[in-house]
Amino acid sequence: MSERVIGGQQRTEDQEFEWSLRPGRLAEFIGQEAIKANLEILVRAAHGRNEPIEHILIAGPPGLGKTTLANIMANEMGVDIRTTSGPAIEHQGALASILTNLEDRDIFFIDEIHRLARPVEESLYPAMEDFKFDYVGGKGAGAQTIRLQLPRFTVIGATTRQGMLSAPLRDRFGAVYALYFYDADDLFQIVQRSARLLKVVIDDPGARVIATRARGTPRIANRLLRRVRDYAQVRAQGRIDEQVARDALAMLDVDELGLDAIDRRILRTIAEKYEGGPVGLETVAVSVSEDPETVEDVYEPFLMQLGFLARTPRGRVATKLAYDHLGLVKVTEQPHLF
Repeated sequence: MSERVIGGQQRTEDQEFEWSLRPGRLAEFIGQEAIKANLEILVRAAHGRNEPIEHILIAGPPGLGKTTLANIMANEMGVDIRTTSGPAIEHQGALASILTNLEDRDIFFIDEIHRLARPVEESLYPAMEDFKFDYVGGKGAGAQTIRLQLPRFTVIGATTRQGMLSAPLRDRFGAVYALYFYDADDLFQIVQRSARLLKVVIDDPGARVIATRARGTPRIANRLLRRVRDYAQVRAQGRIDEQVARDALAMLDVDELGLDAIDRRILRTIAEKYEGGPVGLETVAVSVSEDPETVEDVYEPFLMQLGFLARTPRGRVATKLAYDHLGLVKVTEQPHLF
């Protein structure tokens, strides 16, 4: 998949900035108000009972704050957090090494938890339920099962594809939350906060332009802010106003709704080459030179949120809103007159 300035996946360039911009407390976290309220109750209840918080599963597209919320929960609980990802835990021994080094009430954060290997996942079940870990010591006739007592801890799992989690794993989470795309007002506040932390001079109209083109995703809003900041430094004495933001984003080929050239190519392919659809996913993917999974997981969700694309049993369909945005006129087949 080609690199996109408006892609939600984390890139190397994002890591340093994200850590400096991430809020450390629930009160500093902007948006997702209902989830924040529930997490606050979990924290207060756990503190009151001197227990670890329940195991938590956080689902949602990339860049919405799953990792940030996990770190916030550790801060709110006053405990350490151990972070890894599903593919990084290659075998049961690696899982045992992590779990036995946790302290009481610590948080074990697993990103991409849907990608855990099955033996590792099955070893995690008793650890989550009873704080015990079973492993087989020795080989052959002398092999025996050994049970280790673990400290009380919390698993926070993050996934972009909740449907890929097995039912037994999903059922072991006491709290499941789905993050949704942010509205423009929340992203406007995020851009303003990030600009203050980065010491970027930006006015409200300029921040609003960036917020409305960030595809409902804080990570993209912060990335666009950095790119506009670079443009302003070179061509506008370092100050971002509405026109500077528009000019910078036009240079990046990001339109007023946050679509880039690939998004528009997908829509045009369906609208022009296939008369609006329905057309199969693989046909669309081949036409835009992308993998079908990339089209389905990366590009389509935001196009569907905007109402530009519909999935039907027969394939993808471009809606009237998509035609309007592209400035196209949909030609409808006229009935034959006899």
